[in-house]
Amino acid sequence: MSDRRDFIKKAALGTIGISALMGCGEISRKIEDESMTANVNNQKKPLIISTWNHGIPANEETWKQLKNRKPALDAIEAGLKIPEADPSIRSVGYGGFPDREGKVTLDACIMDHNSNCGSVSFLEGIMHPISVAKKVLLNTPHVMLSGQGALQFALSEGFVEENLLTEASKKDWEKWLEESKYKPVINIENHDTISMLVIDEDGNLSGGCTTSGAAWKMHGRVGDSPIIGAGLFLDNEVGAAAATGLGEAVIRTAGSAMVVELMRQGKTPFEACKEIVERIYNKHKYHKDMEYLQVGFIALNKNGEHAGYSLRSGFNYAICDEEKGNRMEDTQFKMSWDNKEK
Repeated sequence: MSDRRDFIKKAALGTIGISALMGCGEISRKIEDESMTANVNNQKKPLIISTWNHGIPANEETWKQLKNRKPALDAIEAGLKIPEADPSIRSVGYGGFPDREGKVTLDACIMDHNSNCGSVSFLEGIMHPISVAKKVLLNTPHVMLSGQGALQFALSEGFVEENLLTEASKKDWEKWLEESKYKPVINIENHDTISMLVIDEDGNLSGGCTTSGAAWKMHGRVGDSPIIGAGLFLDNEVGAAAATGLGEAVIRTAGSAMVVELMRQGKTPFEACKEIVERIYNKHKYHKDMEYLQVGFIALNKNGEHAGYSLRSGFNYAICDEEKGNRMEDTQFKMSWDNKEK
């Protein structure tokens, strides 16, 4: 009987021990989870990154909107409207270089943390395509409207049709007509798209792109900027990415979506941007566009880590946060314009 009582007692103690160990495991996991949550909660928020030096004034306005607790989409719209309305920026909005027929045609998209997105492409006569893209997101069952359909929609939403061809752009176009040679050069003089990625006070991701596209393009050409998954993509559980450069190369590789997917697999923003740029290089190194090819990506993950990387030298992006304010950062690159690899 004594042996039986001892056995039951030991078994009971063993069960208590196992339960205690399991409880410690649960507590340990809880502590770890709370620590991870604390790290996420302590990340720098909000944080904004955007392509090229015209990202500085765009970031400034977006930051102001976010600090006033405006929704992220409204903040992005307000920020991107700054370069759209600046006639000195020759690759975005008003003042952008026209196509080969002398028409300024615009592309834009916007995307929120719930994967809602709106886009316009081949839009003429509207100063702020980013605002029309947001209206597509909010007021239609569609993702993208294009050409005359996009214009009709914009007018129905109260936008006013305007002539976007400035005298400076018209003179440049007339000079180009003397030889009419199209070269898809995207470099430090021809900045192309402005793309913006934001992590807001709540830790949610959003993004937007706007551009007048490649100078002297064929009438009707659409680049990567309004295409969700090419010029812009985000997954609120993972991160966000956006592209700049020759849109055809980005479209061929679903560039921004691939950057986000690599971050999902555990790569840092820098590693993800670099891998996709190298993938684009490998797919295009014998392509007719290679002589002029430039592509760059910016990326931001859920923890607020950010980076950029480009095929060739000359790409930079603007960063705005509470700690260091609004500033520029040059990206690393694979090769210089004389094709010397780093």
